[in-house]
Amino acid sequence: MKHLILLLSLFAGLILPQYAFAFTPDDPVVVQMVDRGIRFMEKQKIPNQGEHVVCAYAHFKVEHDDQNPFVVEGIRLAQQFANDIVGGQKYKSNYECAVSTLLLCEVSPTRYRNELATFKRYFDEVQLSNGGYAYPNEHEGDVSQTQYAILAIWTLDRHGFKLDYNKLKSAMDWLLAVQDRNGPWPYHGVVPRTGGLIGQKETSMSMALAGAASLLIGGDAFRMWGDTVAEEQDTGFVGLPKAIKVYTEDVNVAQRTRVKKPDESRIKNAIGHMEQWRQVNPEKYSGNLYWYFYTAYTTERYESFVEIASGKPISKSPAWYNATVTELMEMQSKESGGWESRAHTMPHVSTAFAVLFLIRSTQKSLGTGASATTIGGQGFGDNVSKADLVNGKAVTKTPAQSVSGMLELLEGNGADSLDGKALADSATLSKNPTERSAQLDRLERLVRGSQSWQARRVSAKLLGMSDELRVVPALIYALSDPDKTVRLYARDGLRFISRKFEGFGMPDKPSNSELRQAQRSWREWFLKMKPDYVFVDDV
Repeated sequence: MKHLILLLSLFAGLILPQYAFAFTPDDPVVVQMVDRGIRFMEKQKIPNQGEHVVCAYAHFKVEHDDQNPFVVEGIRLAQQFANDIVGGQKYKSNYECAVSTLLLCEVSPTRYRNELATFKRYFDEVQLSNGGYAYPNEHEGDVSQTQYAILAIWTLDRHGFKLDYNKLKSAMDWLLAVQDRNGPWPYHGVVPRTGGLIGQKETSMSMALAGAASLLIGGDAFRMWGDTVAEEQDTGFVGLPKAIKVYTEDVNVAQRTRVKKPDESRIKNAIGHMEQWRQVNPEKYSGNLYWYFYTAYTTERYESFVEIASGKPISKSPAWYNATVTELMEMQSKESGGWESRAHTMPHVSTAFAVLFLIRSTQKSLGTGASATTIGGQGFGDNVSKADLVNGKAVTKTPAQSVSGMLELLEGNGADSLDGKALADSATLSKNPTERSAQLDRLERLVRGSQSWQARRVSAKLLGMSDELRVVPALIYALSDPDKTVRLYARDGLRFISRKFEGFGMPDKPSNSELRQAQRSWREWFLKMKPDYVFVDDV
């Protein structure tokens, strides 16, 4: 493992030049590019059903609105693929089932569990005997299709579907076998008859990144890059306390341990070999790539898993991201808002891939392995208002002496055992501007991402009582919390801060459409107060 970290660290920063502009996904320039891309896709009539699902996936990753007609149609098509695939593999089924898996898992792995189980069985059944995936009646294996199959399998793993890890290992072994002797991967991979690597045909930068990313993704499913399991995945918000997690049961512990993990040294050597090739072929990274947008999305996926595998701190503005943002900025149509040039993908697909790159969609997926679930009843507890935490459990009766002390309790693993109502009622935010701002920062993080329903309730109530305009975006986000009480505290806090005591009509038991409408109305109101504010993850 240390050797892998050393190799990845050695090559990090050597591939791309440093760019004058440092971008992040929440940079206003990037956000505007993404928004224009989303609006462009919404206007397109997309005849290819699989391509519509890809675009719906990109749309949902940005706006998180499963009631949007564009996304609704994507969900319908994904469900249709699940029904149709029962009749057997079709020409593009590997791609269609993979992107459908991504979309349905992102929207609701619980609601669409039957369809996702069908896709899981499909990938088991169509895998070639050599471990790869390909079009019907092809037998060599296709790195591009294998990439998407492994991505779908990894996604199912993170959302609690039981997997056959022998099949995943077989796919990874195939990738290791078909790497070109110079370092990249081919489109179609020929397994050498004897040991060692051979010269492969049709190698390219897109396939090099696809092959390397797939090995890292498979390694992550085997938990090779650390001991992090599904119960301990981050929420996707960078900088949150470690205790703030999204919960899902890791149902694959037994299956995973029964299979011998792929050879880590072989993966390490394969990645290092590819990076050496990539270093001496920088012109193939940027410029007139035939599969430019496909490669951009693959690059984001590869680099995100490099960060995980190397154990390095997540970079907010890496050189490879700045390089492609700069190019995408130049290429985006000033008239339509889409990306219509640099072929082999249709404009709507090019735009979907561009959007997925710009928002760093893989990094988001690495942070949100499952939908948060509400734990416990609707009311606060009655008996542990003065609990403290020892080894993550409420065991003593000492009060939190300040908001900062209370936040330490809420950021711990035993927050659901606390009497949140008593904590919120007795808490007073600091009058010191610096301390108060830090407390509000922590409360906003908790309400956005805490696993604990109790922590989210306390945070929503305190934010609503703060009378601070700056917390409005966090409360708008909390309107869609899975816990009813959090939603009501957020709604009432918005009404208090805005002095609009009737709000925007959100009832105590709103429908999904009423929730979305309330969020849109509150966003519009807030933008009148702060016209320069840019919403990113709040809907």
